[in-house]
Amino acid sequence: MAEHAAEHAAYPVGLRLSGRRVVVLGAGQVAQRRLPSLIAAGADVLLISPSATPSVEAMADTGEIRWERRRYEAGDLADAWYALISTDDPEANAAASQEAEDHRVWCVRSDDAEAATAWTPATGHSEGVTVAVLTGRDPRRSAAVRDAIVEELRDGTLAAPHHRSRATGVALVGGGPGDPDLITVRGRRLLAEADVVIADRLGPRDLLAELPPHVEVIDAAKIPYGRFMAQEAINQALIEHAQAGKAVVRLKGGDPFVFGRGMEEAQALAEAGIPCTVVPGISSTISVPGAAGIPVTHRGVAHEFTVVSGHVAPDDARSLVDWPALAKLRGTLVVLMGVENSGAIAAKLIEHGRPADTPAAVIQEGTTAAQRRVDATLATLGETVRAEGVRPPAVIVVGDVVAIASPTRK
Repeated sequence: MAEHAAEHAAYPVGLRLSGRRVVVLGAGQVAQRRLPSLIAAGADVLLISPSATPSVEAMADTGEIRWERRRYEAGDLADAWYALISTDDPEANAAASQEAEDHRVWCVRSDDAEAATAWTPATGHSEGVTVAVLTGRDPRRSAAVRDAIVEELRDGTLAAPHHRSRATGVALVGGGPGDPDLITVRGRRLLAEADVVIADRLGPRDLLAELPPHVEVIDAAKIPYGRFMAQEAINQALIEHAQAGKAVVRLKGGDPFVFGRGMEEAQALAEAGIPCTVVPGISSTISVPGAAGIPVTHRGVAHEFTVVSGHVAPDDARSLVDWPALAKLRGTLVVLMGVENSGAIAAKLIEHGRPADTPAAVIQEGTTAAQRRVDATLATLGETVRAEGVRPPAVIVVGDVVAIASPTRK
């Protein structure tokens, strides 16, 4: 039967293994790669192997699979629906393969594809779609084709006809710190499915140019708001477009819930009965320092980091930040929207005990082609920002982590 199968193209089929016995012989790298998919399919997995990789052992320890620490024995496949043979013992593999043949159990062999009665395709997933690719005896080509299809499904390049994957409503999408490649896969897919996109100035603008012509793109900064406050006008625009039956994406810079007023918009949508999906984004609080070579934590240097907004000066009555308490911390301080008040922030930290020679850096337009880093100390931060003409958007980092791999400080 194996020889006959090898002469013809494989017949593709999806196995429904939930609750059905699957026997895996061997617990090396092959099993480590295949077991997660079997577990996700709900299979009743019996692993037979005298030893296992740490990852496979962890699956057994958590009860995801049952592991018998021994070698293959005749009769092990009697109750199986499917078998994966991947031991390093050719004789055991051949015997198990013959047992599978005798019991009509579909069998995959990692050591001899020609002797197997089933082949494992290169598989990938994207929002409920499973892509499985077989290219005969060329697994690398299978993987390459799989990757190309899945990537295009995820970023919307391959527009597979389907009913909407989500109901009309609003998706609050975190666009990341600026580089269009740093938006999440889900965020990019929702953009590709949108009818209306309401975008912030700090969102990844390059992505907007990729949208189809029918998509209405609205600059949130230019929404007329008359008697409304700007945020209320944005909320109202989201509601109106969603109530018109449109799929709306609110594209925000960074993460919607990190100084992005995302929760205000989510609450307004909830009050209006509009379905809302929140898609987290890569926050500039960590990614921008990282892109400039600054880790916000580092062993032996900083065991914590604190993120604050600097859009309100420390002595302003509206400030909610406990600056004296922050000055006493030893870890990293990350300040967003603090360019204008950088001097006042630095002075307040020094006043309450943070050493004046603490390293500091300002990263302007982080992760974009225009990114630049300006180094200083806490004492010279405000002066340096003014002298260098630093403009928003910029992230300020204060702490010893700045000096780990920094150029000569100013």
